[in-house]
Amino acid sequence: MLLSLLLGGMAILGSILIFRQGLLPLIEAAFHPGPEWLSATRRAGILLTAVTGYWAFVHWHEKRAATELHLRPLHLLLGGAGGAAMVAAPMAVLFALGVYERVLFRSLSPALLGVAVLIGIAALLEELVYRCLLFRVLERSWGTKVALVVQAVAFALPHVENVAQGGISDVVTMLISVTLLGLLWAGIFVVTRNLWVVAAHHAAWNFTILLAGIPLSGIEDWRKLAPLESRLAGPDWLTGGMFGPESSLLVIASTTVVVVLLLREARRRGAFVVPMP
Repeated sequence: MLLSLLLGGMAILGSILIFRQGLLPLIEAAFHPGPEWLSATRRAGILLTAVTGYWAFVHWHEKRAATELHLRPLHLLLGGAGGAAMVAAPMAVLFALGVYERVLFRSLSPALLGVAVLIGIAALLEELVYRCLLFRVLERSWGTKVALVVQAVAFALPHVENVAQGGISDVVTMLISVTLLGLLWAGIFVVTRNLWVVAAHHAAWNFTILLAGIPLSGIEDWRKLAPLESRLAGPDWLTGGMFGPESSLLVIASTTVVVVLLLREARRRGAFVVPMP
């Protein structure tokens, strides 16, 4: 198990490193692209090399077809719609209750497209590492139940940095909320066994929060680009405080319900893997 995790991590991160440090400078020297084209090439290259590295790991080390990389356009669209709806519904309730208040509406900024691409790439890379690699390898050795918990906690811990300026309550609430999100996206992976569906759900979830002008996982950088300028007007346990709606009790509750339903459906389908003897 540890060897598989090490090799998989090296395949993904090594592929990105080779592209960033080797191929990208060659492209820049040969074609002299402008800043925008170079940025687009960098983003596309990171995405493609990461997926290719994972595919090579599955093909050569696990000696199987990487079925989780099969593109299913309809399922991908449903995953994106589900991610947007899941977080938009409780946020709409919070706006209706006055917990979030709209300050003004801006016209759509062209810069939003670049942000959407960044969010999509980040979501895909996280799902590739945490669900396709970490969860799946753990699941093979320890079974689905243990793997669900371990990968969810591993997914939550790096987010502590996003609330480093907050108090202990901010950190604890964030760990609970992001662990639940790790269970959510792993649950979707268990049901679909498809990278793109989970990544679409993850990316749409994040982008919907951004569009509402609310902090995204404690990140304030892109709020000024959102079509809505919003402010937090309620208590932290409802607004989510500095981390944003993901730490709102309403979002935590709704996510918990979906996680329970997802895992029940996965069990009904016989999608749970038992530990290796």
